[in-house]
Amino acid sequence: MKVLGLMILDEFCKSHADCVAQMLAWIAEAKEAEWTTPNDIRARYANASFLQDNRVIFNIKGNSYRLDTKVYYERQVIIVKRIGTHAEYARWKF
Repeated sequence: MKVLGLMILDEFCKSHADCVAQMLAWIAEAKEAEWTTPNDIRARYANASFLQDNRVIFNIKGNSYRLDTKVYYERQVIIVKRIGTHAEYARWKF
C-alpha cells in the first residue's frame, strides 16, 4: 500500500515521542501490505474499527492513540486523516 499523509504522523510523533516505535512499525507494515478488503486488515489488526466510506481507525500503542485513515483498496492507497489521543478521538466527528 502507498501511505499518504506521513507528515501528519511525523508532526504528531514530535510531540508524542512514546509512540514513535509503534508508529514506524505501523508505517512499515502498511507499506508492505496488499490489503484488498477490510478482512485483510482485520486479520492483522483485530482491534481496528471500520467505519463508513472505507474509514479505518487503528489503535496505536495499546489504544493510547487512534489513527484515522481512509483506505482505497483498489488503488492500494491509505490516506492518513488524523491521529490523536484516545481522549481526543472521543471528541472527533465522523
